[in-house]
Amino acid sequence: MTTAEHDVRSLYLDLLRRNLTRFGMHEQMPSDWPLRRRLLLKTVNALTSVRRGTSPADQRTRELGLDWPPEAETMIGMQRLTSLQNCVETVLAEDIPGDLVETGVWRGGACILMRAVLAAHGDTARSVWLADSFQGVPRSDAVNYKADKGIRADLAAGILGVSEAEVRANFERYGLLDERVRFLPGWFKDTLHNAPIDRIAVLRLDGDLYESTIQALDALYPRLSSGGFCIVDDYLAVKACQQAVTDYRAKHGISALIVDIDGTGVLWRK
Repeated sequence: MTTAEHDVRSLYLDLLRRNLTRFGMHEQMPSDWPLRRRLLLKTVNALTSVRRGTSPADQRTRELGLDWPPEAETMIGMQRLTSLQNCVETVLAEDIPGDLVETGVWRGGACILMRAVLAAHGDTARSVWLADSFQGVPRSDAVNYKADKGIRADLAAGILGVSEAEVRANFERYGLLDERVRFLPGWFKDTLHNAPIDRIAVLRLDGDLYESTIQALDALYPRLSSGGFCIVDDYLAVKACQQAVTDYRAKHGISALIVDIDGTGVLWRK
């Protein structure tokens, strides 16, 4: 690859990240957005610690992914999005086998970036998998998952619940919807164990709850290739999520170093 080709690819992916996050851009806020957000912040327990920004977001807030954007296709911010790109480019450069998977996709922005990285690097073999209920986060089951007690993320369905049709439309907007974008609609307990995914190179978990996190780890981590990345979006923001990761790693003797991405998300290599 020539220097000019590398520069064009880098510029394309940088522009894409900025647009997916609306970093430094003005967003058109729905008239009821401030009220919806205030009501949710009063009722959604664990998520409020991270989604505290205002709209329109200042650049620092959007860089760290600390708010609910009214228009952007992702809420994870520029730092986590850039880290995700680096993970995908690393597995491509090192030929780590497997597909790219996200559990909990919201408007699809992180998966749009992953598909764009594959396209920009000319990869024609891997797929991007989107696992989501497309209805929001399930109501906490504190009987079976005690760490989720008091978390009412289900009350945020008005913001967190994004339909599969809307996510598909977001992919189409960027010209990236094709047969290698694969959808797994439904609750994780019903979809992940039997998902037709053989190997995974990048596994990104964004389910918020202990239940969602442990179910994704149980079903998918064994398929993560050696050298692949496991990314946990809310590890440093939601204690229930962190506890699920701690329990899973302890049970399976995982000692790989956990790396802080931006004060919210973390990753490690298998």
